[in-house]
Amino acid sequence: MTQTILIVDDSTIMRKMLVKIFEEAGHSIIGLASNGLESIEMYKELNPDLVTMDITMRGMDGLTAAKEILEFDKAARILILSNLDEEKYRDEVDRIGAIGLANKHDPDQILELAQK
Repeated sequence: MTQTILIVDDSTIMRKMLVKIFEEAGHSIIGLASNGLESIEMYKELNPDLVTMDITMRGMDGLTAAKEILEFDKAARILILSNLDEEKYRDEVDRIGAIGLANKHDPDQILELAQK
């Protein structure tokens, strides 16, 4: 199933990599944000099927932004991506109601969780 996706990451290289992963899988990228504040505004404007959210970003981190998006829309589907110690964040990701936590360098895991 084709999904519309908002990619949120402060790294230009990572955003490009995620665009490639999702477009090659047949999905449509409808927005790119470089921090948590932008992601909230863009979510409200674009209403994507899925948001990929980096954890560590300047201004507003991804977990805080995900909480705010989920407060705005309880049905939002947010996939948290990180290259940090995943176990450290897993409980928080579950607590806020994101669909999962994936290593941002594991395309198979990202695509699998994106289908949840």
